[in-house]
Amino acid sequence: MAKAKEVKESLINQLKAKGADVTLYRALIDDYMWFYQQFHQMQADIRKRGRTYTTVSAAGKDYEKNNPSVEDALKYSKQMVAILAALGLSTETVVPFDTGKNTEKDSDEHDL
Repeated sequence: MAKAKEVKESLINQLKAKGADVTLYRALIDDYMWFYQQFHQMQADIRKRGRTYTTVSAAGKDYEKNNPSVEDALKYSKQMVAILAALGLSTETVVPFDTGKNTEKDSDEHDL
């Protein structure tokens, strides 16, 4: 999984490549990163507690409850996609950068 710092740097590089590295879009990147962190916290909670969990009612009885992190994660994900769209970023418009990191594709080519 990509680290938050790498994601932010990648988004900034995309802005620079588009000639759109201005305060407004930098603020959108900051918003994206906030949602990114929240999304990953929701994922961690879902891994820990599951989609549902058992809790105790006010009457003292156990019952299954939906984990609100599932719904929240979906909301955060949708907002992240909306921010990418506002930045004009998609798989069709992204500018590829050579990060210098060895990828699986690179290592496959070297094996030939």
